[in-house]
Amino acid sequence: METTTNRPSGIFGFTIVWLGQIVSVLASTMSQFALTIFMFQETGSATALGLMQVFFITPFLVISPIAGVMIDRYNRKLMMMVSDLGAGLATLAILALQALGLLEFWHLYVTSIVYGLGMAFQWPAYSAAISTMVPKEQLGRANGMMSLIEAGPGVIAPILAGAVLPLIGLTGILVFDVVTFILAIGALLIVHIPQPARTVEGSQVKGGMLQEAAYGFKYIFARPSLLGLQMIFFAGNLFAGIGFTVLAPMILLRSGNDSLMLGSAQTAGAIGGLVGGVLMSAWGGFKRRSHGVLFGWIWGGLSMAIIGIAGGLPVWITGLALTSVIVPLVNGSNQAIWQSKVAPDLQGRVFSARRLIAWFTNPISPIIAGTLADFVLEPAARAQTGLPATFAWLVGTEPGAGMGLLIVLCGFASAVVGLLGYFIPAIYNAETILPDHDMLARAEPA
Repeated sequence: METTTNRPSGIFGFTIVWLGQIVSVLASTMSQFALTIFMFQETGSATALGLMQVFFITPFLVISPIAGVMIDRYNRKLMMMVSDLGAGLATLAILALQALGLLEFWHLYVTSIVYGLGMAFQWPAYSAAISTMVPKEQLGRANGMMSLIEAGPGVIAPILAGAVLPLIGLTGILVFDVVTFILAIGALLIVHIPQPARTVEGSQVKGGMLQEAAYGFKYIFARPSLLGLQMIFFAGNLFAGIGFTVLAPMILLRSGNDSLMLGSAQTAGAIGGLVGGVLMSAWGGFKRRSHGVLFGWIWGGLSMAIIGIAGGLPVWITGLALTSVIVPLVNGSNQAIWQSKVAPDLQGRVFSARRLIAWFTNPISPIIAGTLADFVLEPAARAQTGLPATFAWLVGTEPGAGMGLLIVLCGFASAVVGLLGYFIPAIYNAETILPDHDMLARAEPA
């Protein structure tokens, strides 16, 4: 039984946590923007820039199954704080090095590892907490609100960072980031986050840490519909990861390292995500949520292809806005399916396993992207040979054209992934094949 508490709870408590996260993500997005500029100016390499993602995502994926077990075993509020603390410590380390004048590009690789370890707890912990704080019929809207955490701050963060970077420098932006991590943890401290009721299936899952971590994968592989949904994200994320790795360097090359132009393009994408998040929050998505996933991947892939076409800022703004507006529908629909089908006391380990499957290609997609861009497509574009010459009418011939072609090809590949899902009944009919977790018998709480 849950104990009575005077702390804010329910949708009100969720909103407090949500507001704290929006402020924190605003600052973190500004820091990420400034550090991207710093890295590219230091190295001039798409590969070096992509390696930041590799050093973040590899420890993230390695620790995720263990993080999932800990989220199910221990207090979920504490696990949410761990994620913010890890990210805050990584940012604090960068701040200290920058303030002392010692910051070098390879330091960002080290701090990315710490950041990845902390963030491994964030998504499954927050996803599982929503399931206990928000009624099932409101999950689509709550997940729409969560998507605003990604999109909302991004509307002003790139433009704001591009504008204030010459005034307060990287150090000032990092100070702001550290302060907002403290605010996010403070928001968590004042709310009540219920622990999940114990289910029959959850009561039967016992063993060591590794055994329980493996259970998340067993759960998914025993349900073809859930596995199929994640394979859509596995394949789609591979192509999207390759394409978006070269987005910033492509824009910087085509704009003469204009950080304000890069910020303007990213802000347009964030506005699209904000609009999509508001719509998803108010609407809740299609009644058949698998349609939101599959149609969304088709839309997002075709829109992504637009970004690589020659034409400058108007084209980048259009492509990024159209790509981002559909993301809340895709992620919110998929999230609602999983939150409805998986019992809350199993969601930590199952959701961590789910994320590992979907992101399994993320450590290699930046390496693929950087290698193709730096050593294959960009040299071929400069020499006007191979595919870049064939598609010069579409992507142009100036520096960055090879990266633009890579984005176009990856966008079409992502759209094909979504289309294929319509022809696989286990994926398209996932909601009718799998019962909702609240329809299954529950064990009595201990």
